[in-house]
Amino acid sequence: MPENSDHRALRIAKLERLRARGIDPYPARASRTHTTAEAIAAFERAAEGERVEVEVAGRLMSARVMGKTTFGHIADGSGRIQLYLRKDDVGEEAYELFRRDIDLGDHIAARGYMFRTRTGEVSVHVEAFELLAKALRPLPEKWHGLRDVEIRYRQRYLDLIANPEVRQVFITRTRIISAIRRFLDERGFLEVETPVLQPLYGGAAARPFTTYHNALDRTLYLRIADELYLKRLIVGGFDRVYEIGRNFRNEGISTEHNPEFTVIELYQAYADYGDMMRLVEEIYATV
Repeated sequence: MPENSDHRALRIAKLERLRARGIDPYPARASRTHTTAEAIAAFERAAEGERVEVEVAGRLMSARVMGKTTFGHIADGSGRIQLYLRKDDVGEEAYELFRRDIDLGDHIAARGYMFRTRTGEVSVHVEAFELLAKALRPLPEKWHGLRDVEIRYRQRYLDLIANPEVRQVFITRTRIISAIRRFLDERGFLEVETPVLQPLYGGAAARPFTTYHNALDRTLYLRIADELYLKRLIVGGFDRVYEIGRNFRNEGISTEHNPEFTVIELYQAYADYGDMMRLVEEIYATV
């Protein structure tokens, strides 16, 4: 992502200022009692008038300073939550530190109690906060997000920060893989791992990546398919086997074609083509 060197220099100056004040900008430990989603859920479950105390942590995504009061949002893996800071609650020194040396993108922990603002948003009334990690680069532009396809694919972490909907793609993929694994395990298939480095690649027609094994003094290849080793397991006496693993093909590359990709292969002894196709159709219906 294009970066303004002045922004980075300013953040580094803040980093050194924090260290000069005896504040570790990258502490080894952080305490958290609730994720952002858990904090909101705990408040929603609480009885009317009950004080719900939490300690949440996440990346600072927004901050709006209004004199002696600041509103901000932090985000973690479960979602985001609003923070409400007042100079009278956190103290003048801490409040000025937040205003002057905490930037968007920094990771912070905030301790306080839950409440609902006049606009109806569930928030944390902050009584104390701690810097967990100082960000030295700015976040992608707030309103337009990250749209450059090249940057999105080369710097996936920025894509995930700037485009929250992308996170759901990752979550969905993981759940699909888990569902396929459960489906096959319940039907007696044995999950196995076969060699990734192979002396003779095969099972498909593709150009391999080539590497060299110093101890064996020989050329090896990253596999282009799992097929041959899975069939050896069938020959060895296993009736049903499958593997979920990485294959590598040293060919073209684009946003729709990755030379390193996940493959799911399964083999069953004494099964004809029709049996296997019906099994595959069942898997698709399941996920």
